[in-house]
Amino acid sequence: MIRKLFAAAVVVTVSGFAFAAEIKSGPQSGEKVPGPFTPLNINGENAGKKACLFCKQGDNPSVAVFARTAECPCAETLIKKLEEVVTANEKNGLGSYVVFLSDDDKLEGKLKEMAEKSKIKNVMLSIDSPKGPEKYNIAKDADITVLVYNERKVVSNHSFAKGKMTDKDVEAIAAEAVKIAKQ
Repeated sequence: MIRKLFAAAVVVTVSGFAFAAEIKSGPQSGEKVPGPFTPLNINGENAGKKACLFCKQGDNPSVAVFARTAECPCAETLIKKLEEVVTANEKNGLGSYVVFLSDDDKLEGKLKEMAEKSKIKNVMLSIDSPKGPEKYNIAKDADITVLVYNERKVVSNHSFAKGKMTDKDVEAIAAEAVKIAKQ
């Protein structure tokens, strides 16, 4: 009986550690953002062209999101929340861009539709290869990676496996964006 209880406790403890393990994706807090890359821009002044969103943001406070799919409800919730936060903090230079890492031929049309339907004007949507920008090291198992950065230095990194991002995470990321915009 005691052996069975001990074995059950070990299984629960080990699975708890596995569940608690975070995905490491992209540059981490305190590291410099790796630099320029040129995804296909879906909206904004460079819509339909490959242009560097990192370059456009310069040293300004920024939120960069790398997502694997547009079908994730939390990704769309995050984009809408960032649109709200960026619009409210434009005077502070806050910007945001979302890079979808995909080779889906239909993604461009889906993102254009999302931008129009949700009135996304200040958060730039873009598409890059499934691997992502070379020096960014976006993990394959990270469905969403969020870099909150200022002066090209990562303030925080949030990486989520498929289906693990919650509304609470979206609110926390939005609060961090507001905080860096006011620094």
